[in-house]
Amino acid sequence: VQLQASGGGLVQAGGSLRLSCVASGRTFSTYRMAWFRQAPGKEREFVATITWADSRTSYADSVKGRFTISRDNAKNTVYLQMNSLKPEDTAVYYCAARIATGVYFYTKASSFGSWGQGTQVTVSS
Repeated sequence: VQLQASGGGLVQAGGSLRLSCVASGRTFSTYRMAWFRQAPGKEREFVATITWADSRTSYADSVKGRFTISRDNAKNTVYLQMNSLKPEDTAVYYCAARIATGVYFYTKASSFGSWGQGTQVTVSS
């Protein structure tokens, strides 16, 4: 599967951005989609994940209540709505995909085999 992320930019603290990730190349009913982020000098960290078939979601504690992951099956697109942004949200954001069934949520970057190119999000104070 190929992934194309977009929607990053520069925003002031307290502002909002919506990231998009378009997937192509396969049928997606058994795919888990996720967003990760990586700040300079830090490891890539989990942000949010969603199942393609039934939209079950899971979030990192640091973004709960501020970020929302969703998907549009008709457009093969996953979104990350980011509200109440903080300077510490500044990072390159990546979308990722893996085939998965069942109820387990994968939150490690090493569990995902397909990655988009990343989109920069910068939050100024």
